[in-house]
Amino acid sequence: MILRRKLSMTKNPMKVITGKDTRWSYANVWEPKSINGGVPKFSVSLIIPKSDKKTIEAIKKAIQAAYKEGEAKLKGNSRSVPTLESIKTPLRDGDTERPDDEAYANSYFLNANSTTQPGIVDANVQPILTRSEVYSGVYGRASINFYAFNSNGNRGIACGLNNLQKIRDGELLGSRTSAEDDFADFVEDDDFLS
Repeated sequence: MILRRKLSMTKNPMKVITGKDTRWSYANVWEPKSINGGVPKFSVSLIIPKSDKKTIEAIKKAIQAAYKEGEAKLKGNSRSVPTLESIKTPLRDGDTERPDDEAYANSYFLNANSTTQPGIVDANVQPILTRSEVYSGVYGRASINFYAFNSNGNRGIACGLNNLQKIRDGELLGSRTSAEDDFADFVEDDDFLS
């Protein structure tokens, strides 16, 4: 019998746990990387099927909550708070923004990042320590949070990366191939070696 603990704490309206069919792309979760000389961060692009209406709705509500909570920050020195529709938000349509990439077809996606390394567990909530187990293309849940930002006139809602749970393997995304695939036609037999 499996016992599940429930924490009795107030639910954070800006935090979301994605569905198990979320696919991870550009999974940079072992070493932080700097983009354009910025602060090094851990990051992942989360591809969420449009059929996962529960996750999409939870993300939209969390973005709205982050907007409400961050109105003062978003206003900054302006006279009024910009509308949610006029600022950058992290949830994007894969069919519109990545029409030539079949991994993003019929999906939404968002990019999540953090300056601290995410915890990574398997389907049984056991830590994953082997780097090769986590790659662009696996499926799993992501614990993410949303928050408002206002930096040098650039305003919007961002997505923070908390933790990841790998549920199952998937086809490797990207142009990289495995060593087995690259050298399958070059298997040497014993006759050649003697």
